Amino acid sequence: MEKEIKRQLEVIKRGVVEIIEEEELETKLKESIEKNKPLRIKYGIDPTAPEIHLGHTVPIKKLRDFQNLGHKVIFLIGDFTARIGDPTGRKETRPILSVEEIQKNLSSYKEQVSKLLDIDKTEFVYNSTWLSKLNLEEIIKLTSIFTVAQILEREDFTARYKEKKPIFLHEFLYPLLQGYDSYVLNADIEIGATEQKFNLLAGRTIQSYLGQEKQVVITMPILVGTDGKLKMSKSYGNHIPINTDPFDMFGKIMSIPDSIMEDYFSLLTDIEPETYRSMIEENPRDAKAYLAKEIVKFFFGKEKAVEAEEEFNRIFRQKDLPTEIPEIEINDGILDEKKEIELVEFLSKTGMVSSKSEGKRLIIQKAVKIDGENITDPFLKIKVKDGMIVKIGKRKFFKRKRK
Repeated sequence: MEKEIKRQLEVIKRGVVEIIEEEELETKLKESIEKNKPLRIKYGIDPTAPEIHLGHTVPIKKLRDFQNLGHKVIFLIGDFTARIGDPTGRKETRPILSVEEIQKNLSSYKEQVSKLLDIDKTEFVYNSTWLSKLNLEEIIKLTSIFTVAQILEREDFTARYKEKKPIFLHEFLYPLLQGYDSYVLNADIEIGATEQKFNLLAGRTIQSYLGQEKQVVITMPILVGTDGKLKMSKSYGNHIPINTDPFDMFGKIMSIPDSIMEDYFSLLTDIEPETYRSMIEENPRDAKAYLAKEIVKFFFGKEKAVEAEEEFNRIFRQKDLPTEIPEIEINDGILDEKKEIELVEFLSKTGMVSSKSEGKRLIIQKAVKIDGENITDPFLKIKVKDGMIVKIGKRKFFKRKRK
């Protein structure tokens, strides 16, 4: 038994930042083996955006480790807590999402998670199932477990308080509700990013207060986004979604600064440190291409990874156009009598950008080319021709469908 406990601990501890408490984890593993009863491993994610990105995959890959060890993974989707918004790491209050927005966001979560976990061995739960039924008396009981001073100890709240930025009462409830999730699920272990430590520890506090054995907390490193500065997040515009195409993923990984390459190798691949450090030292560009190919291969397979690299090289090394360019059909009704239209209107009405404001920003930033020519005036009228090619940013291409 001792040998098996040691084996499992080695797998569990690989790549983690902190375990609270390791002795408790050993005890739980021992009981699990003795009783042949899998541990219940909880991980939660709020559907505040429709995409799961590479940053999310760091803790999710640890869930896969637990699955491979024979334990039970409980994937909690915070469709109720998303209405509050996790204040962790935020300098300001999150906007409150509507139920419709949340439902739209989580529609493809299972499909995305299936790229990382054995979906048949994963239990998906939604915390609206129990949190929406809490009455005022039960909520007051939860709030009595913590003091205001404890809540204000959080770095994000402390910073906002010192800067005289508003902290709303509903934000105080977030860690309490996340902790209550652990009680309802009778979680043995909860996994989250290092910035989630306060919320994860709240689960231990609430479980203990309500007479349940405390969960072990395991924190994982935070993946920095493509800007090399902030944590990966769609709200920061520096994320790499897993529900994208191989070429887009490859290109975005190639755009990361060299300074964060080691973190990406460490957190997103199984390559040994001495191997990738040697590669980076010898040729950073080739090392990054290898990194990109390895990550794309994990999600899409070897063939797609090779194709993505070839396409990337064709466009950025040989300065060629992609082999396939999405064609767009244009309703002549949006054009004037001269078959012209303002550029920003053209981009937004054809769906090449999500909004006029995004289109305007990209044009001003010199990120829009038509038939190879940069246009920097959003309101310039352009003549829409058959076969014209529009390039947005470094990797997006569109072509008007010929009639």
